[in-house]
Amino acid sequence: MTLLPHDRYCAEIAHQVEQLRAVVTSGADLAATVPTCPDWTLEQLVLHMGGVLRWSGTLVRTRAQENIDDELVPRGDGPETPGDAAALDAWLAEAGELVVDALREAGPDAKVWSWAESPNAGFWARRMAHEITVHRADATLAAGLPYEVAPDIAADSIDEWLELVELMGRRKETEQPLRAGGSIHLHATDAAPELNAEWFVEGTEEGFVRRRGHEKATVALRGPLTSVLLAFYRRLPLDARELEVVGERELLESWLERATFG
Repeated sequence: MTLLPHDRYCAEIAHQVEQLRAVVTSGADLAATVPTCPDWTLEQLVLHMGGVLRWSGTLVRTRAQENIDDELVPRGDGPETPGDAAALDAWLAEAGELVVDALREAGPDAKVWSWAESPNAGFWARRMAHEITVHRADATLAAGLPYEVAPDIAADSIDEWLELVELMGRRKETEQPLRAGGSIHLHATDAAPELNAEWFVEGTEEGFVRRRGHEKATVALRGPLTSVLLAFYRRLPLDARELEVVGERELLESWLERATFG
């Protein structure tokens, strides 16, 4: 699998931080419940995202070789004045600068602890780009604002999701999400041909195999790339008007219920 360039991930983190800050300063109710993360308010969602950015940035900046305690993350728990949109915005902006600066200074090959199989700064650049991409979707849904994401980032986010779900299955940390012989085809209908935004996932006795391309499957999910991404992350219902499910819908629903990582 070909990854995007390290600086592309860094640039996307910076861009997504700007977009999330725009939600914070839009006048949205920070106490509103996030529909796709109902245990959180909008403010709690932003605090989570900013905290994760600061944590990962601290890992990279210190070249940590093991996980670090929360108290070692500078201002990881949020601004001093809860409920203050301006303070939350400034805190989030600082978090973005800290992690992007650390990642760019380190480069992708710097050795850094991670919970996955790539103990380097490149892992964290990619992970944080997609973490904030999806959580910004949560924030925009809570605020009733429009959401868009660049096609290369959306496609790579689906790739990364599949890789991490596969990793959790190999570690036996989650049950296998796809029955042997069952298969799923994801088809982004609006993507440029050179992006090859189609995926085939097939269950085996040991787990599942995946590859890019157009193949007949037990069930297919079709729609715009951003919508396919959000549905695959369970941020958009399968019966959304822009999506089409063809074949054994129950198999796709089962995958979405079981496919987790982290």
